[in-house]
Amino acid sequence: MSELKNKIVAITGASSGIGEATARLLAAKGARVMLGARRVDRLTALVEEIREAGDEAHSMALDVTRPEQVEAFVAAAQQHFGGLDVMINNAGVMPLSPLSARKVDEWNQMIDVNIRGVLHGIAAAQPIMEQQQHGHIINISSIGGLSVSPTAAVYCATKFAVRAISDGLRQETDKLRVTVVSPGVVTSELAETISDASAREAMKAFRRVALDADAVARAIAWVIAQPDEVDVSELVIRPTASPY
Repeated sequence: MSELKNKIVAITGASSGIGEATARLLAAKGARVMLGARRVDRLTALVEEIREAGDEAHSMALDVTRPEQVEAFVAAAQQHFGGLDVMINNAGVMPLSPLSARKVDEWNQMIDVNIRGVLHGIAAAQPIMEQQQHGHIINISSIGGLSVSPTAAVYCATKFAVRAISDGLRQETDKLRVTVVSPGVVTSELAETISDASAREAMKAFRRVALDADAVARAIAWVIAQPDEVDVSELVIRPTASPY
């Protein structure tokens, strides 16, 4: 029997990229998945696909910058499945630009989604998991949380923050497993949010060697499948051929 069988997993940012791939893989391995994102049409199609394969999924519209929506999302997972075993804080944005471009609105968007969104997920899931004496919070960071590159100062700052928050949470609890996953370049729609022309061109070169989102999903599945007494605290996953 799969170690993931009947695990109740909530995933934010599940309408594309790593979130979508992880939802599909975990459901195929027997997990029951609760999926959230802003693009409801994409979520609906994904849930239908998972159910047609004989697996279990529900979804709801979710803006992770709204704490009340994240609370409702976690409550919906409990309502549909009877609990919550794993919370994957995956939602993120990456509108890169040099600081001199002064794209303050985009800086604030990254702070709101990439940092506050993770905090809102923790705030919603941790009390439930502490009460039931078990649970696993997985926060998606980036290799941008390990080093800084031009045009990515604010994005990298948000991903450094995700690593700091994750390690702080790990140290504060002896009940929960806490994992931060830091992928390298992954094929996704994130680059499409870049409005700055210079950053967009630089990203094209940066992304010539990239992982499929499925590779990150497999890594996440492996982390979840470890025994309860084993906490994979941090996982970095890169394309073999990538210099970054």
